[in-house]
Amino acid sequence: MKKFLKYLSLGLLSTIVTATPGLGAERISFFYPPFGEFSLSADSLEIFAKEGKINSELAFYARRVTPEQLAQLRELLQQRFNLTPTLVSQFTYSPIGEAVVQRLGELVLTDSRQNGFYAIRAALILSAADPEGLTVVNVLRRFPSTSLRLNFSEGLQIVNSLSELLAARDQIVAFIQQQTLAQTANATVNFSQQPDLRSPGKFRWQITSLKLNDDSRNRSLPVDVYVPEASPQTTANAPTPPFPLVVISHGLASDRYAFVYLAQHLASHGFAVAVLEHPGSNAERFQLYFSGLAGPPEAQEFINRPLDVKYVLDALQRLEKSDPSLQGKLNFQQVGAIGHSFGGYTALALAGGKINFEQLREDCFPNRSLNVSTLLQCRAAELPPTNYSLQDDRIKAVIAINPIDSSVFGQAGVSQIQIPAMLMAGSQDIFAPPVPEQIYPFTWLTNPNKYLALIENATHFSAIAEPTAENNVLPVPEALLGPNRAPAYSYIKALSLAFLQTHLLNRPEYRSYLQPSYAQYISQAPLNLSFLQSLTTEQLNQALDGLNPQPTVPQPTVPPPSPQPTPASP
Repeated sequence: MKKFLKYLSLGLLSTIVTATPGLGAERISFFYPPFGEFSLSADSLEIFAKEGKINSELAFYARRVTPEQLAQLRELLQQRFNLTPTLVSQFTYSPIGEAVVQRLGELVLTDSRQNGFYAIRAALILSAADPEGLTVVNVLRRFPSTSLRLNFSEGLQIVNSLSELLAARDQIVAFIQQQTLAQTANATVNFSQQPDLRSPGKFRWQITSLKLNDDSRNRSLPVDVYVPEASPQTTANAPTPPFPLVVISHGLASDRYAFVYLAQHLASHGFAVAVLEHPGSNAERFQLYFSGLAGPPEAQEFINRPLDVKYVLDALQRLEKSDPSLQGKLNFQQVGAIGHSFGGYTALALAGGKINFEQLREDCFPNRSLNVSTLLQCRAAELPPTNYSLQDDRIKAVIAINPIDSSVFGQAGVSQIQIPAMLMAGSQDIFAPPVPEQIYPFTWLTNPNKYLALIENATHFSAIAEPTAENNVLPVPEALLGPNRAPAYSYIKALSLAFLQTHLLNRPEYRSYLQPSYAQYISQAPLNLSFLQSLTTEQLNQALDGLNPQPTVPQPTVPPPSPQPTPASP
């Protein structure tokens, strides 16, 4: 009984509520063998949310948790999510949204013990349309069933798998930090006497804004090109026209301003930087999607994004011969690519990463992973399985920040990359988790010129520039932003500059910055920086000491909802 009471905590209830915003109509019931049936009324939660009172029914559970957990539960119950019914409907009827709601439906069952897919979707949409907005209590009241059943045993299995996943992540992060410290012990470079790569360079720059139209794919591509201006202030070893060129690819629902700080920094050091937008997955597309005026991003984006970069490079090569603002200023023999998240995938595809349909079939049919990014990666499984030509030989080095690649490339696809590469990860990234998406893929890279930067406590959003009023299509909750992002910006600026100077301009004096000792020198708590040049899967497996780095959700014991045709997006 003690073990049961340990599990039957409000912490677990809070976990389930957080994951599934619709938890019943009149009563929430669950069966936990061998102890029998338990239930809690929706009224108990509503009274607690609105008045802070714990009645005798809720007291049974409340006595078994800490005051902090109770406070967190009440805060969650009071939280209003400012989502329109159109947005909720668009998401829950999209392929990714349907996959999310179906997974939730395996935990939240109707009173007849059926998958709660349709009930959850209806409750979410109706709650979003209510004048009081989408809240947990509102969703409870609109769940179209007199009672709701939690698949409690399966919920516990998921919580246990999640606990193992987090424990594995923490052990690997600790191991990488230990390796960084060990390799720093014999460092000889005094970086306080070296140029500070975090500081701006001597170049001024001009921005040339273009709108390129690829008629063959019906793609309109906004591009900002940052072009350095040579001046007497620059040093003798500084780049001269034509300048090495770097292309930056943004992530999902983002735009060309997400890495403006990095574009400006590289331009100040003598790099031309082309920052483009991908029309099928940028912020503008998501604004239309959330307004009901466009469908969700399509599987074809996995092909279109690398082709966008190829088209931009082709167009710039033409314009470089005729446009006075670009003429003679871009060096297409020295091209690098940088990408974040979906843009990280884009950069790795351009570097030679191959879409791995065998891995996609294994991971996506069915998709039982706790890795959120597989929801997006599995869209690539909808593509016709063929050998897509996405590599661009003009690109000589790539940096992928929080990339997604474990399923869409897998080990076989990542190992095809033969040019220098740097992967950057955040230990608290829940959207592109560091262990499966950056750390293991780092071990799969075969080129010896590879680097792994790991930022402790950084999230998926730590690398992105502060949003503006015009650029905030997906407002990110404070809890997901992580600590002050300024140190992360400084790491990205310094390491990107060192990497590109070394591997695009062949300047060996910058190699000293691509060392664990430099990472330690610039590291700032709580965003502590670790940096490695080598790591093997054997080392990772040994560090795990038997933990599974990628536990999966068990197969459901309830039937999935019967397939029904999805209405076409307007």
